[in-house]
Amino acid sequence: MEANAKDYLGKEVVVQIDRPLGTKHPKHGFMYMLNYGYIPNTISGDGEELDAYLIGEFDPVEESQGKVIAVIHRTNDNDDKLVVSKDGKDYSDDAIRALTEFQERYFQSEIIR
Repeated sequence: MEANAKDYLGKEVVVQIDRPLGTKHPKHGFMYMLNYGYIPNTISGDGEELDAYLIGEFDPVEESQGKVIAVIHRTNDNDDKLVVSKDGKDYSDDAIRALTEFQERYFQSEIIR
């Protein structure tokens, strides 16, 4: 069953990182400026696990836990992204956009709280 990204808002989750901070995207070549991964045992709109950006971790990691503070809902792609704050700290929409711009600039989206 497909996970609804909005159901994760405010919840603590474990993020499995498959694209650590500082690595390159395997197909498109851009650099990951954040740890990026997925929530294990979920399915999102693209048929893969629900993706997540990890904010507040400044070293590459394999796994981390944090609080979902926002959802980036792509309006031109069926692949929502969770925004997970490692320390639970809130970030403004502008900060989230700036931190995820390295990948999200290719899509139209809205930030849901």
